[in-house]
Amino acid sequence: MKTSLFLKLTLSIMVFIVPFLTVYGQQELSAKDIVKKADENMRGKTSQADITIKIIRPTWSREMHIKAWSKGDDYSMILVTSPAKEKGTVFLKRVKEVWNWIPSIERNIKLPPSMMSQSWMGTDFTNDDLVREASSVSDYDHTLLGKETISGKECYKIQMIPKPSAAIVWEKVIVWIDTVDFLQLKAEFYDEDGELVNIMRSSDIKEMGGRKITSKIEMFPVDKEGNSTVIIYNDIVFDDPIKDDFFTTRNMKQLK
Repeated sequence: MKTSLFLKLTLSIMVFIVPFLTVYGQQELSAKDIVKKADENMRGKTSQADITIKIIRPTWSREMHIKAWSKGDDYSMILVTSPAKEKGTVFLKRVKEVWNWIPSIERNIKLPPSMMSQSWMGTDFTNDDLVREASSVSDYDHTLLGKETISGKECYKIQMIPKPSAAIVWEKVIVWIDTVDFLQLKAEFYDEDGELVNIMRSSDIKEMGGRKITSKIEMFPVDKEGNSTVIIYNDIVFDDPIKDDFFTTRNMKQLK
């Protein structure tokens, strides 16, 4: 009888305390931990992606197709496969160096840090947004501002301030990362005067490569009504081995 009562009391306590510990564990995540989980979710140890990019303007639009490879924080490669005019253009990030292969002049150019804030091939994304020279984890200080609901999902709202040593054009970035799947659903980018410049929204959550990702990312410049750039992931593979020597300036000329 005593044993039965003890078991009932133990089960009652567990029913109460397990959900409490789960919620408490989520609250204990630091802002940096949350950003890291979101970054790893979209990056993996390695990734290989097929991507469509749509540039939308009030009177015209155009479409590009790219292939992208990444390995951790240190390596990434982007190959433009269409349209014909830009086909064969390649961007390489290797640790903190960024290179651009331009097939029309058969020349490889090393991009200085000052160019990372410039538009990537006429889109509303910067070179840094696509090539990711800066790390959202190690190049910023993070502060949890609270929680807000975005697209019906509860999100952590986190302020990211660039470290003095980081070559980042933004004064601050605010991101919203959902509390369940750790997917970044929104980001706001502010200039040195504290003015909002760009808004990025991520949507169309799908399972690709064995994990949930936001398959559609849109960038909206605040002061250019009707302008936007859309990135659509058509396919992505995570964690297939890629050798470091794939990410070399020599290989840029050979990609297809």
